[in-house]
Amino acid sequence: MPRSPAESVRQIPANAENRYEVTRKDLPLSCPLPGMELWNSHPKVYLPIVEDGGESTCPYCGARYILRD
Repeated sequence: MPRSPAESVRQIPANAENRYEVTRKDLPLSCPLPGMELWNSHPKVYLPIVEDGGESTCPYCGARYILRD
């Protein structure tokens, strides 16, 4: 039986790391990131980040996001 598109996409475990590097294509920034498994995560929250090498921390899980180009 063929796989559905959702089954063929590998998802990132939510809250698996403390530090994530993101790029401008990931903006607007949210935690958890799109593509993360959501079943064991906190509610989605949008995070402010300065678009020039900025950082942001999630108030729920403490994950740090660093903007890299």
